[in-house]
Amino acid sequence: MPRETLVMIPPMLSDARVFAPQLQVLSQAHAVMIAPPTCGERIEEIASQILSWSPPKFALCGMGLGGMVAMEVIRRAPERVTRIALISTSPQADTPEAAAAREPHIIAARAGRWKDVLQHEINSTWMAPSTDKVELVRELTAMGDALGPETYVKQARALQRRKDQQGTLRQILQPTAVICGRYDGQYQLKRHEFLAELIPYAQLEIIEGAGYLPTLEAPDATTDALQRWMKQPMMLRPAAPASRFT
Repeated sequence: MPRETLVMIPPMLSDARVFAPQLQVLSQAHAVMIAPPTCGERIEEIASQILSWSPPKFALCGMGLGGMVAMEVIRRAPERVTRIALISTSPQADTPEAAAAREPHIIAARAGRWKDVLQHEINSTWMAPSTDKVELVRELTAMGDALGPETYVKQARALQRRKDQQGTLRQILQPTAVICGRYDGQYQLKRHEFLAELIPYAQLEIIEGAGYLPTLEAPDATTDALQRWMKQPMMLRPAAPASRFT
């Protein structure tokens, strides 16, 4: 059987560099495609674009905002996704309070106060105590600067407008990995435990020594978790009904 192509969707204000340690290993055995979540102000628009870029069938991995997009991708086209990994993410919609709290930062980005926006969005308290926070903040700032304020505004709007995907998770029949850092200060462990419980065949992988960014904070352990997930057999299960969305 041919090996699956792996489509990876980065989190907010991040590019392929957020998966660099994993790409180095996983690309030895699989075709790996990075699908940036930068092409719309709604999760639905981004998912549609990624589906148009992706092969007929593919494994799917999303982190943060990328995980939210991945949930929409599998909702729309479950017959195309062979397996799914969700890293440091949430299926829940923004609360009205959280959506409103994004607005001042959107205004700041449009007004040219980009450095202030980056300082707000790159939150070192979400990282593990053992993480080299100075170096990681430097890496994240470089990625954020490369994407810029226009992309930030689109991604913030997509987060504000996203829909609850808990019902989608209950319908996932593919091999699933839910991966989180033990010290994730953004989406805490109990939220990932809840996420994994919603998915019939999910395996929860807790990455020690990592916070919100396990791919960079504990790269070897995260790569190992993804390799285990990619090796899980695609068991014969009742097929999810094909979506009418494309």
